[in-house]
Amino acid sequence: MKLLKLRRFSLVVILFTWVLIALIGGFSLFLWHSADVEKLIGYYPYFDIKTQEYSFTSDRPKDWVSINDVSRYAKWAIVVSEDWAFYEHNGIDLNQLRIVIGESIKQGKFVRGASTITQQVIKNTMLSNERSLWRKFREMIMSYKLERVMNKDQILEIYLNIIELGKDLYGVSKASRHYFNKPPSELSAREGAFLAMLLPSPVKYGTSFRRKELTAFAREVIDSILVKLRQADVYEEEQRIIESQKLFYWETRKLTEDKDSSDLDEVSDHLDFEVYE
Repeated sequence: MKLLKLRRFSLVVILFTWVLIALIGGFSLFLWHSADVEKLIGYYPYFDIKTQEYSFTSDRPKDWVSINDVSRYAKWAIVVSEDWAFYEHNGIDLNQLRIVIGESIKQGKFVRGASTITQQVIKNTMLSNERSLWRKFREMIMSYKLERVMNKDQILEIYLNIIELGKDLYGVSKASRHYFNKPPSELSAREGAFLAMLLPSPVKYGTSFRRKELTAFAREVIDSILVKLRQADVYEEEQRIIESQKLFYWETRKLTEDKDSSDLDEVSDHLDFEVYE
């Protein structure tokens, strides 16, 4: 009798599992077909300051810059800072997702995000900032689909043109001219690292530019990004040392001693993605 009950229970569990898989699969298929990611093909997303939302236009925006017109140093500074494995994953970094889930379970709370550059493009241009599992699920499905219809450089070009890098300052082209009075094609590694440092809170982290001197936090993050560029073989160690000793044209040599030690703790915001030796 007990054996019969056990077999029936096992059968129920198996059937329930298959039904659940079928439902999830069918739901994912529905989302796949309803995901209008093709809107990013042939159209240019831009942030409308008046509506405070992203819109699309068939006309190339005035400040839109091709990925080939962004210096490789600036491009890679942002990639290694935001999504180290960008050119390797399929839109979703499962390794980072696993790490974040593990850390969240260990600490008993959600510790940080693991959004890839592709996911950020989808969230910013096509979804809301609502924090929910539903929005995250849609974001993942749409990100995976986007990588099926666009190549990595196309996705990265969109990202570089829509990221917020200051108050009402969107795109690497405007930011390059605002902070350094030069086009993005001429950005140095340290200048690219500065722009990457501004993410994910450009207004807050733009304190250094407003004060004309780097905060301890800014210096720490910029130096860590320069190290990542060396680890990614973007340049040799000799050039890393040279870049780390440079000054921005507006920068004084004085290092601000931050009274709020929590500022330095925020360096972890820029270490979401693993550094590979």
